[in-house]
Formats: sequence, structure tokens, C-alpha cells
Amino acid sequence: MTATVFNLPDLGEGLTEAEILEWKVAVGDPVTVDQSVVEVETAKAAVDVPIPIEGVVARLYADAGSVVGVGAPLIEVTLRESAGERYREEERAGSGNVLVGYGTGDGASRRSRRRAARPETPSVPAPASAPKPSAEAPRVISPVVRRLAKEHGVDVAAIEASGPGGVVLRRDVEAAIARPEPPEETPDVVRIPLKGTRRAIAEKLVRSRSEIPDASTWVDVDATPLVELKARIGRADPDARVGTLALLARVCVAGLRRYPQLNAHVDTEREEIVQSSRIHLGFAAQTERGLVVPVVRDAQALTLAELAEALRRRTDDAREGRLTPADLTGGTFTLNNYGVFGVDGSNPILNHPEAAMLGVGRIVDRPWAFEGEVRLRKVAQLSFTFDHRICDGGVAGGFLRFVADCVECPELLVTHL
Repeated sequence: MTATVFNLPDLGEGLTEAEILEWKVAVGDPVTVDQSVVEVETAKAAVDVPIPIEGVVARLYADAGSVVGVGAPLIEVTLRESAGERYREEERAGSGNVLVGYGTGDGASRRSRRRAARPETPSVPAPASAPKPSAEAPRVISPVVRRLAKEHGVDVAAIEASGPGGVVLRRDVEAAIARPEPPEETPDVVRIPLKGTRRAIAEKLVRSRSEIPDASTWVDVDATPLVELKARIGRADPDARVGTLALLARVCVAGLRRYPQLNAHVDTEREEIVQSSRIHLGFAAQTERGLVVPVVRDAQALTLAELAEALRRRTDDAREGRLTPADLTGGTFTLNNYGVFGVDGSNPILNHPEAAMLGVGRIVDRPWAFEGEVRLRKVAQLSFTFDHRICDGGVAGGFLRFVADCVECPELLVTHL
């Protein structure tokens, strides 16, 4: 029998490392072809990693919580002869099993529980030996005393015994129960490793701020007509399930078709502005893993109902941890609805390398001049952040004004379908 080391495979999308979330096997366990042996977390998603060989686990090269680079040793398996020969044939043929899938079936909450209870470093179990007789007398003799300690969560090993021969008596347990517990000390400093999704977000934001000379402009809008349109669509076609986010996304698509300069990015290596005719619309979504930006591809080709369905599906996938790295890359423009957090405005950092982002604050009742009178209207603030290398204030202001006009008069969208 021979042993083979299986390395962490290429996870795609330019990812170079992953964090071990949970080992699904231990040393001594048998494994079969395509069995998922470990769950890892990349900068973009959680991934189940299958193994292309069968045999018995001889060694695990990393603990849960460790970061492993692509191509680094992951697991060592003692092969059966037939399995070893088949694995060598696959290696010679250049094939190899791909990842079983991205994400997890139980979502982010299951991963949180795993992190809270990471296993210790696996090792080969020591051979069994005969039990050694205890040199100490039992601390508790009476079943009544033992039960009393158990019911109150008292550790008898920590009690100062007053009985003969070091035996814990009932009065000892009762004294321990009555004794107040010392308050837990709050640490002055809590250190949280910057890794996984949080590190990827940090690196991207730092790169955006260091490379892109961004600028922002904003305007308050009367969103009452947009809110009323959503209600009318809901009554006329409940199955469409068109929400405010979908309507704003449709407005953005129309605006980008009118101002295509903003559907672009700067290629710093070739010193070119790369402008795309296809609109891959990203939108910010808050999840337990942090802020992610799923992408709806070719949004310009979707109807309003199709766009609403695509946004809803991407949101569900984000919350359940089912997004793949491909679902989070390739965007050309981002819509950020930070109004869901109950705030009015923001000055967001651009989603590198995109050239622009529209932000939408909460929609609230405010006094507003309407038809010669001051009335309560549904008012929101729109903010627009853009790469000043791509365009100047005229284009940025024109786009934001067009968006604002569509929010205040949604009928304008009909002329830009």
C-alpha cells in the first residue's frame, strides 16, 4: 500500500488560498472517490472540496482555521492498490475531479456554529493500555452530594473538602452554591484576525481608494410616484413581485444606456478606458459573512419582472451562502440601497474597478413643495460616486439628474425601454 498527498486544488476566479472551515474526515477514516473531505472558505464563497482517490486518511496537513495556499498539501491518504493505480492514471491523463460545489446547504449559520466548535488537530490515536488505578480516594462518596453538585453546576474537584480523608460533604457543596461567582473580567483588547471575506473586502476597498480618484454628488428626490407605481404593479400583477430595488435597478439600466461612459473601468496597465455595451449590474447585499455584491448579468436584456426575479434569486443565494465566486465578479456598475439600514445618505467607496455607484437612502415622509403647497411626500436622497478619470461632473450630474427625474416621474422609463 502506498500513500499519496492530495493538494488544495485551484478554486478558480484567481483565488490563491482558502481557510479551513471544517474537516469532514479524521485520521484513520476511509474515504472514497468524490467524497467531500473538507469545507473551505475563500475570499468569495464557501466550498466543499472532494477527493479524487480512495483509501484511508493518514494525515491532515492543516487545522480548522488555518489558511492554505492553492497547491499546498491538504491531506495524505494511504491508497489501496487499485485506487492508487487509477489515481496515477488520472494524473498522467491530466484529469482531476473538480469541486463538488460552492456554498453549503445549511447556509452561513451552520458555518458559524462550526467556527465556534473547531476540532482539535487530528492525530493517530494512541494504542489502548490498561487503566491505571487511581492513587486518590474519591472526592464524593454520597450520591446525594454528587446529585446536588450536578444540579447546581458545581465542580466538586474545585471544592475545599472538609470530610475525613478529603471527602466532599453536603455542607461543602452548599457553601460553594452560596458563594457568589466572581465577575468575569472583560478584556481590554479583543484581537480579531483579518482573514477570509473580511480581508478580501479590506484589500479591495484599500485598492479602490488608492487607485481611483472618486468624487460624489447627491440630490433629494420626491419618491412618491415611484412608491405608488410599485403599489399599482403589485395590484395589477402580484406574481411579478416587483419591489423598490427592482425599479431602481431598471432606472439605473436606462441611465447607463443614456450615459454609457459610466458603464466602464480604467485598465491601468494599458492606460485605456474600457467601456462595455453589456450591463452587469451589481447590488450590495448584507449577509452573515459580510457585505457582498452579487451580479445580475446582462441586465439591459431583462424585463422589469425578469430583473426583479434575478435580484430576488441573487439575494436568497447570498443569504444562504450559495453564491459562487463567478456570481460575485464581473460587475460593471453597482446599486447600493443603504436605506435598508435606516440611514439617509452615504459616501461609499467604489467597487473596484467599476467607475460608478448609485446609492439610495431611506424613503421617509418629509415636508415637500408639491403643486404650490407644502405637503408630506415620500422623500429619499440619491448619491452618486464616480471615477473622475472616466468622466467629469457634466456626465455624472446628467446621469444623477436623469435617475432623479425617473424616480419622480417613472413614466419617463417608457421612452427609454
